[in-house]
Amino acid sequence: MQVIDLNFLDLSSAVAAFLLQSSEGPVLIETGPHSTLPRLLASIEQAGYRPADIRHVLLTHIHLDHAGAAWWFARQGATVYVHPKGLPHLMDPAKLMASARMIYQDQMDRLWGEMHPIEADRLRQVNDDESLILGDIRVIARHTPGHAVHHIAWQWEDCLFTGDVGGVKIGSGPVMPPCPPPDIHLPDWMRSINRMRELPAEKLYLTHFGLVTDKERHLDELSVRLNAWAEWMKPHYLSGAAAEAITPAFQAYVREDLISHGLDEKAIDRYEAANPAWMSVAGLLRYWKKALSV
Repeated sequence: MQVIDLNFLDLSSAVAAFLLQSSEGPVLIETGPHSTLPRLLASIEQAGYRPADIRHVLLTHIHLDHAGAAWWFARQGATVYVHPKGLPHLMDPAKLMASARMIYQDQMDRLWGEMHPIEADRLRQVNDDESLILGDIRVIARHTPGHAVHHIAWQWEDCLFTGDVGGVKIGSGPVMPPCPPPDIHLPDWMRSINRMRELPAEKLYLTHFGLVTDKERHLDELSVRLNAWAEWMKPHYLSGAAAEAITPAFQAYVREDLISHGLDEKAIDRYEAANPAWMSVAGLLRYWKKALSV
């Protein structure tokens, strides 16, 4: 198994893809954004494969930093495996891209590149606990909502590829919960964390970034910080303050946390590339609006 550093925004250890070897050729987990496709293709070739050798692409969810280049592999003949709720957005990504463009505006091309529809015969939805037999390997889909309703953690042997539901941890830094809109749901996320604890997989592979071997400690820290972020945001939501007014204070809160763990500016840049603090403001405000209106 190979971890591929996609060098997102020219920063190492921010976004990963993963390559599994099978008797049917390499299996790709995550594609990263289309903007990093040249780096991904070069890494595949350095591993001894041609991009056309990849017949199976497994996505944890459809956010652009995880799935933005999936359409390219589909055009080469690969099958793309995705959560049922994410599949329609890969067949027609217009709504996904329009929403992203509203957020990122003139930075869209630099950050994410292109995204095109994937033909229905190149997509396959995967149910919870469904096993995929890909040549001589078996990969199991574990539906793990909370970060997104269309999230899957993929289990292969004793490894779990956690997408974003397993949090962000770069190097020796802390575990941070990515909380972008629109689907953040804390109770679901906590249930997914507990599910990951119970799975017979002791190695976590984070898209942001890489291998975690102390699963219990990692998930404990994720749980604590996820709840802390939500509790920080709750009174700001109740005050009726606009997101624009809250954002600088939340960015400072997150930055101080990172600094307290000894991170330098380069390491903080990696965290911001992988998990921009300002994105979590909108996500957590939206969560509290839904949760408190019930």
